[in-house]
Amino acid sequence: MADYKYYQYDVLKEFCTKAFTQVGFSKKESGIIVDVLLQSDLYGIESHGVQRLVRYHKGIEKGLIKVDAKPEIVFQTPISAVIEANEAMGQLVSHQAMSLAIEKAKESGVGIVSVRNSNHFGIAGYYAKMACDQGLIGWATTNSEAIMVPTYGRLAMIGSNPIAMAVPADPYDFLFDASTTVVTRGKLEMYNKAGKELPAGWALDKDGKPSTDATDVLKNIIAKNGGGIMPLGGSSEVLGSHKGYGYGMVCEIFSSILSQGPTSNYSMTGGKGQICHGFMAINPAFFGDAEDIKKHFSKYLQELRDSPKAEGATRIYTHGEKELEATERILREGIPVNINTIKEMVDMANFVGLNYKEYLGEVELTQDTKNTLY
Repeated sequence: MADYKYYQYDVLKEFCTKAFTQVGFSKKESGIIVDVLLQSDLYGIESHGVQRLVRYHKGIEKGLIKVDAKPEIVFQTPISAVIEANEAMGQLVSHQAMSLAIEKAKESGVGIVSVRNSNHFGIAGYYAKMACDQGLIGWATTNSEAIMVPTYGRLAMIGSNPIAMAVPADPYDFLFDASTTVVTRGKLEMYNKAGKELPAGWALDKDGKPSTDATDVLKNIIAKNGGGIMPLGGSSEVLGSHKGYGYGMVCEIFSSILSQGPTSNYSMTGGKGQICHGFMAINPAFFGDAEDIKKHFSKYLQELRDSPKAEGATRIYTHGEKELEATERILREGIPVNINTIKEMVDMANFVGLNYKEYLGEVELTQDTKNTLY
C-alpha cells in the first residue's frame, strides 16, 4: 500500500504510551488505553486503531476528555450498577465497568453495568473479550455521536451503536463485534483521508439522498445538518433497514437509557462527549457445567466450519477466527498506518513534547492532510 508505512507493534505501543503519559495519565492508565487501541490494529480494524489517536488528542486538547476524571458508582445492586464517568477517557471507565460486571457475574451469575457521560471507548469487542478470557460470556455496547439516520429519516439520531459478544470455545473463542450502521464513522474518516469516494449504499446527504462524498457526509454529521450513515440493511425495509435501526435502539437502551445518560442525539454537544456504554458478563456455571457448555458450543462451531461450502468458496469462518489470523500476520509484518494518520501522530507528538522521529522515522510534512474532520 503506497500511502501506508508499516510499524512494529512494540514501537507504536511505546509511542502511544508515552504520548498518553505526557498528557497526565498514569503508566497503568496509559497501558489500558493503548492496549485497547492497538488490539484494534492487530485485529485489522484500522478505523479504531492508531488512526483514532487524533480524536483523543483533540478531545483532550478541547477539554472533552478529562484526564483527571474520577468515575463514581451512583447506583448498585448485587447484579447491576450505574457509573457516572464524569467525562473520563472511555477506555478507562469501560475497563472499570466490565471488571465490575465480571466480579458480579462470578458472584451472582450475571453482572450488568451501564455508564453515562463518558467518551469514545475504542472497539466494543475488547471488553466482551475481557469477560471471555475469564470463562464468562461477555457483552458490550456503546452509543456515540449520532451518525445513523433512522429508516425513512434524513437526520442522524442514533450512534454507530455496536454490539459485541464473546463466548468461550475451542479451538477459538467466539468473538462478534459489529456496528449497527452499515459502516462506522471511522470508515468514513479512512476514505476521507485517502480522498476516495464512498461505496454506494453507505451514506446519505443532508436531504436524505444517497451520497458518496465522505467529506460532505462527515461535515454534515459534525454540524448536525442532516444525513449520515445508513442503518445496517440500508435506507429502506426491503433489505432490512428496520433491523439495523432496531439493533441500534437495543444498544441505546443498555447504554444511555438504563444509565439515564444522554442519548446519541445529545452526544458531542455543548463541549462535552456525553457518550454512554453498556456491559454485561454472564457466568455459564449458573446454567450447568461450564465446561460441558463450552464443549457443546465448540461442537456446533466446528459443524458450522465443516458445513457445505458455496460454489467457489473454500472456507466458512466462525466469528473471531479472522481476528486471530490477522493478529498473527500483523505482529509478523507490522501495523500499516496511513500517511495522513502518521501526520496526525506527528501533531500529537509535538503537542505532548515527544520527538516523533524516534518512533515514526522521517515523515514528509509538506503535503496537506486530507481534510481531517473531528
